[in-house]
Amino acid sequence: MENIKQWFNRVTGNPEALALIGTLLVGLLVILWVGDLLSPVIASIVIAYLLEGMVAKFQVLGLSRKLAVISSFSLFMALLSYMVFGLIPLLSIQTVQLAQQLPTMLNEGVHLFMALPEKYPNYITADQVKLIFDQVSGEAVKYGQSLLSFSAASVLNVVALIVYLLLVPMMVFFFLMDKQEITQWFASFLPSNRRLTTEVWFTVNRQVANYVRGKIWEILIIWVVCFIAFSLFGLNYAVLLSFLVGLSVLVPYVGATVVTIPVLLVAYVQWAWGSDFIYLMSLFFIIQALDGYVLVPLLFSEVVNIHPVAIIVAILFFGGIWGFWGVFFAIPLATLVQAVLVAWPTRYNAIENQAE
Repeated sequence: MENIKQWFNRVTGNPEALALIGTLLVGLLVILWVGDLLSPVIASIVIAYLLEGMVAKFQVLGLSRKLAVISSFSLFMALLSYMVFGLIPLLSIQTVQLAQQLPTMLNEGVHLFMALPEKYPNYITADQVKLIFDQVSGEAVKYGQSLLSFSAASVLNVVALIVYLLLVPMMVFFFLMDKQEITQWFASFLPSNRRLTTEVWFTVNRQVANYVRGKIWEILIIWVVCFIAFSLFGLNYAVLLSFLVGLSVLVPYVGATVVTIPVLLVAYVQWAWGSDFIYLMSLFFIIQALDGYVLVPLLFSEVVNIHPVAIIVAILFFGGIWGFWGVFFAIPLATLVQAVLVAWPTRYNAIENQAE
């Protein structure tokens, strides 16, 4: 109890620590209370932050800030147009087709597993297999119906989608163009004793920028490589499955395991235990291994090392709080926590040494 009291006195007696705690609490409360209402603004800030690295690259090449922003924003709009008018409709079509074929795939699985009681009667019975697949089929049908109803409901929300597509790019442009003015305005609300907050921000900014840049390249590389591999083998839903494999790298360890299930299921329904199935799955596991042991070390050599257990805990914790977006930002948020923990004792030691 005495140790807790001493720690509390040290924190409340240090204005920099109070400024850091206050900044973090205000940011957390804003996200929790008005995060849904300000989701377009938050999304615009995130996109502008991601594009800032491209703007800096153009400035290094000799362009002015204005031309660098216009060039980066033009590339962003070109990519957004391709996704809205090209990629997303194709993914939607293949997703609906896959959902419609899901019962057929489950029947194939039933026939496969119904043979297990004959081969291993001492370990599993036909009634157990039937019970398992009745439950799985019920859940699969429910999710398939939800998927189809979501697709139908999304048509009714076209107006809202159009509003978002107009608002977000416009705000991204102004966030990039007026970055200095907006930053200065925001800084005017921060406490004057914010050296510790600034130190944590610089650490998080550097590590998150490295992480985001590496993740974007990893997603693109894995997506393209898997699309080429799936297309060469003629796998059904190659665009959708390769896209899912690319996105799976956002959730370390867990994503690669989860995305293997639909790839395995589609390949088995298409080829059964044929040579194409064996070759494709072998190549798929080789790609996953190269991603984990070659690509990730190359892309993330500058990122602070976070233990795998800490990553999984961050995914579970932030995912439980904020759902998909919590999982999406689990690593940056874990980096923030780590930066606070690293900077905190360093600052206290420096203050104590000065006092001595």
